[in-house]
Amino acid sequence: MRRRALALFSLALAIAAGARGSEEVAWRDIESRIQYGYYTEDGAALRKLEELIDAGDARDKLRGYYGGLLAWRRAQLAGSAGTAAQGANPSHYAQRCVSEVDASLALEADFADALALRAACLAVGQELGGGYAPFSGHRARKDLERARQLAVRNPRVLLVDAMSDYTLAPSQGGNKDRALGKLRQTVAAFEAERGDTERLPGWGAAEAWMLLAQDLLDHGDTVGARDALERALLIAPEFAQARRLMTKITSG
Repeated sequence: MRRRALALFSLALAIAAGARGSEEVAWRDIESRIQYGYYTEDGAALRKLEELIDAGDARDKLRGYYGGLLAWRRAQLAGSAGTAAQGANPSHYAQRCVSEVDASLALEADFADALALRAACLAVGQELGGGYAPFSGHRARKDLERARQLAVRNPRVLLVDAMSDYTLAPSQGGNKDRALGKLRQTVAAFEAERGDTERLPGWGAAEAWMLLAQDLLDHGDTVGARDALERALLIAPEFAQARRLMTKITSG
């Protein structure tokens, strides 16, 4: 009888572990599809992912997290020159990102990746300006400060912190010179993570190298910028933004 009970208990654990494993595989696939849509600037592909993510378990912190990541990517594309003509509203997507990540953080308040992602979405509000910009900036700084306390070596936390310095105007707290040092730390953190076990979330390495290339180019280091872009394209060969910058550099 005792052996039978132990066998049933072991089976239950295996089933539970299998379910968790399946969920992780599913979210890893979602992350890959979000990233591919962003790299290829395929707004239609990103739009199709909304229902898939919405169908996820609301009790899973990753549902809100990836809902937020998807909205942030759409905000970034909507704010770029190539997609602005489509009538997309980056402010709308940024607000949706914050709402989605709020749901994730309601389930786990100390989810460092989610705190960093919410800060990134709030930074979009800062960049766009308007009445909510100062409030967005204050919230973003608080989120990043907490994320750094929780995960000082998390490369996505470091990336969002560096992005804020690079993209925001000095009047909003940005500082491109400071961003350069942070980006060097960020790419080193991504390299360390890639050498470790596969993480979830795991996005961001190509973007870090791309942003480092932009900052190096701003500082007149064309050779360094080209090397950084090569690293970005090695990770994500389909990264359209990186390809455009490489063409700009190589064409003189």
